[in-house]
Amino acid sequence: MRIRELMILFVCLAAAAKAGFAADAIDVNDPDRKRAFELYGQHDLPGAADLFEKVVAKNPTDTAAQEAFGVALLGRAETQADTEKARADRLNARRALLRAKELGDTSDLSKILLAQIPDTGEAAPPAANPNLDAALKMGEAAFAKGAWQEAIAAYTTAWNLEPNWRAALYLGDTYYSTKDMQRAGEWFAKAIELQPNREQAYRYWGDALLTQGKMKEARFKYIEAIVADPYNAASMAGLRKWLTKNNLSLKKISITLPRGPSVDENGKTSITVDASMLAKPDAGAAWMGYSTMRATFRNDQYPKIFPEAKTYRHSLAEEEYALASVVLIYREISKNKPKGEDPAIELLAKFQDQGMLAPFVLLVHPDEGIAKDYEAYREAHRDKLIAFLDQYLVPPAP
Repeated sequence: MRIRELMILFVCLAAAAKAGFAADAIDVNDPDRKRAFELYGQHDLPGAADLFEKVVAKNPTDTAAQEAFGVALLGRAETQADTEKARADRLNARRALLRAKELGDTSDLSKILLAQIPDTGEAAPPAANPNLDAALKMGEAAFAKGAWQEAIAAYTTAWNLEPNWRAALYLGDTYYSTKDMQRAGEWFAKAIELQPNREQAYRYWGDALLTQGKMKEARFKYIEAIVADPYNAASMAGLRKWLTKNNLSLKKISITLPRGPSVDENGKTSITVDASMLAKPDAGAAWMGYSTMRATFRNDQYPKIFPEAKTYRHSLAEEEYALASVVLIYREISKNKPKGEDPAIELLAKFQDQGMLAPFVLLVHPDEGIAKDYEAYREAHRDKLIAFLDQYLVPPAP
């Protein structure tokens, strides 16, 4: 478990602690509670864990303390030399975070951590090189206690043993913690060079830029984080932080796609027509083409494009085929009319003209099948994904 993730929303948690998550029964002036949050803010996670255990025992409904207790336990786990004690800390951290969730905690922090902690409480697999693994663990233990120079020394040893993504990311993170944003950025850049499709280094670099008030640069890094791994819950956390900081919201794309065709157990394809579509004759005819073309693709095109597939899956190719057909039908029907009657199809047509249909599908309307096509598309068209987020989803920096 990377310690940095434990502190991703510390500012929000500190504010929640003062407010007690709006729970009247919480004594925000309790000395143990106040001291626990002080240690948490000082990055003394082992010390904070000991006090938070007392706090949540006194009041199990203290949402902020439950979340912080989970975070602190994960930090303490990194300092445990005994494997079973570390495992117990991780399991107890998971319980505390689940309890916070039950109490109404919906923070990015809890979501990210709960997704990362195994049910078994086991640690991440060690590095293949035992010396490298030992150096990284020494760095993590030092980081958990806020011993920044010790952490830098350990991570530098790990890097010198073998230039690797974890050492670069962790060095950048530690320099970030010492407020040396220049060095932090240099190490995040090294991490990105080694692993361009992992989102953390982009997001951490965005945090460093946000701290410096460099809103345009931070915005771009957060966009790159999403493009690196859009279906990871953590990828949006940085951008949400940026939006909140600037009192902004994501742009809305008002395109609702019709239901696709269904196939029964006998292989018979059925197409459901939404009666509301018929209110706009041109648009209605075009949208009816969506389901029809998806059914045609499944029966005729899918076996040709995916000859090795044993079973059918919804794909990016199918969506592009169907949406392009909607645009084609609509343009053909309405070509002699002064103005189109459906803004949603007009926007789809714009996406098609700009080569943005695929980014729209992958980033706005993905499902499990379509998501399987993301890596190949990103490999060839990272610039298109960045451009789509930049132009159509993320508002400009103020």
